[in-house]
Amino acid sequence: MLCTRCRIRTAVTDDGLCTFCSGTRPPLPDGLLPPVPGPGGWGAGTWPRSPVGLSRAVTALLGVVIATDVFAIGTGLRLRGFWDRLAMDGSLGVHRADGRLAERLYGIAGVAQGTALTATAVVFIIWFHRTRRNAEVFDAGVQRMGPGWAVGGWFVPIANFWLPYRVAGGIWEASAQTRSDGGWRTVPRTPLNLWWSAWVATLLFSRFTGSTWARAEEPEEIARAAGLVAAADTLDIVAAVLAILFVRAVTRMQVERAAHGALPATVVPGAHK
Repeated sequence: MLCTRCRIRTAVTDDGLCTFCSGTRPPLPDGLLPPVPGPGGWGAGTWPRSPVGLSRAVTALLGVVIATDVFAIGTGLRLRGFWDRLAMDGSLGVHRADGRLAERLYGIAGVAQGTALTATAVVFIIWFHRTRRNAEVFDAGVQRMGPGWAVGGWFVPIANFWLPYRVAGGIWEASAQTRSDGGWRTVPRTPLNLWWSAWVATLLFSRFTGSTWARAEEPEEIARAAGLVAAADTLDIVAAVLAILFVRAVTRMQVERAAHGALPATVVPGAHK
């Protein structure tokens, strides 16, 4: 019977979980040693920990982010219409009940976006750190940065535009390159590169649109800024969708690699040259 959680490995516990998902760890095969510490002096556990539950939580929260973005786009474009009519023909609809309601809904959308983004960021970073520690088990030799950077790298000004990507690259390489026969393969980084490009573009464009909105005073300027904010929210949806694909790809590869029982190249002589 397959594991009821990952649906890949054979269930070994009474509640239908495999060794990877249940947290139980079989002994190392004869002749193999635990993996060595990677960059930064961090040690690694002998066996990886399942990222499946965290990946599902991240995926669900990213869905909430997408929903709040859609709500913000709808309310923002409606508000933009009121300001556009004021600029075009002097219509005072924005100051009447409908216009005030549109402004309130737009404010609610902003709060919802901020809340969803914060919750998603927390769970995503926990998942990111989990997969980085797993990557230390799979192959510490290809890790360019220590596991701590999977958390701290996001909070370094300016450098956070590339530090997490370097960590993600090590995670991808360690998770992707094992075949069932113990050989090595190279999986294209397309999901990683697309997600990171969209994420950086979203950050930069959102900062630009935010400053444009803050400076807007005339009806024409407010209408234009509202349109730009809606475009930024659309780009954020694209980034969220690509993030889901990245999270699912890394989680799937790590589950598969754990299922193959592959250990790092540092303890499997000749596995990676």
